Amino acid sequence: MIGKQSLTIVLAAPRGFCAGVDRAIQIVEKALQKYGAPVYVRHEIVHNKFVVEGLRAKGAVFVEELDQIPDDGRPVIFSAHGVPKRVPEEAKKREMLYIDATCPLVSKVHREAERHYANGRQIILVGHAGHPEVAGTMGQLPEGAVTLVETLADVTALKVKDPGNLAWCTQTTLSVEDTAAIVDALKARFPGIEGPPREDICYATTNRQAAVRAIAPRVDALLVIGAPNSSKSNRLVEVAAVHGCPHAGLVQRAADINWEELKGVSTLGLTAGASAPEVLVEEVIEAARARFEVKVEEISITEENISFKVPRVLVA
Repeated sequence: MIGKQSLTIVLAAPRGFCAGVDRAIQIVEKALQKYGAPVYVRHEIVHNKFVVEGLRAKGAVFVEELDQIPDDGRPVIFSAHGVPKRVPEEAKKREMLYIDATCPLVSKVHREAERHYANGRQIILVGHAGHPEVAGTMGQLPEGAVTLVETLADVTALKVKDPGNLAWCTQTTLSVEDTAAIVDALKARFPGIEGPPREDICYATTNRQAAVRAIAPRVDALLVIGAPNSSKSNRLVEVAAVHGCPHAGLVQRAADINWEELKGVSTLGLTAGASAPEVLVEEVIEAARARFEVKVEEISITEENISFKVPRVLVA
């Protein structure tokens, strides 16, 4: 009998839940405990189907807009990605009990944009059109106050009112390298442009990308556990490919893996986006053990000890 093929799984660390995601999930769970079901959530609380389905099973009802919520007095929670100002304003008009689960690092970008606007600056936001975080940041200010750039070509084509009175902010979930190139281009074209004291890309995004960079050159293939609509997870796939991994892909969980494609792979990198729970990493490892003789190594580039408090209304 031929033995199982050997497979070394190289785990990237840090991986998985960040403090903002953990806080957002806690907010929904604590709201369900305090108020009972249903609790409404505007947009997916975080971009992960496993997490969303788990909360739905506990009594969370996910909607895209407030007009989908009846006037039944039940609480509504705003997702970790942040919302335009019109959303809480509408909630106030309807006298809804709302709880904001926006990641504090996203809220920091909102406050920076407001400060620049108050100082009369036109704001350039580096981000991806259609992403809820971008919609939330642009929605903090009047229409036209924030201009979105996604690529270096956008920077070249950018038209501004006053080149000497500009500021830039970034979506928190982008690739560090892609953002650096775009910010450098903005600074080269507009030398006086104002920016944050340090990049707005969050610590978790930076750390997870650095961990992938550390393992990408030494593995034959790398899997990122995450959702197709998760910006952070998609950026991890891109980082792996750029830094020497021949085959990098995104899967939502073990059932999505095409194991035939891993025949001949002796080292498999594994990480998880900031919205993916560790249980899905363990699920993939167990599925691999059923098919391979598995050895697990972990490469850690840093320890994370950041946590964010939930709103006072949920701990009173």
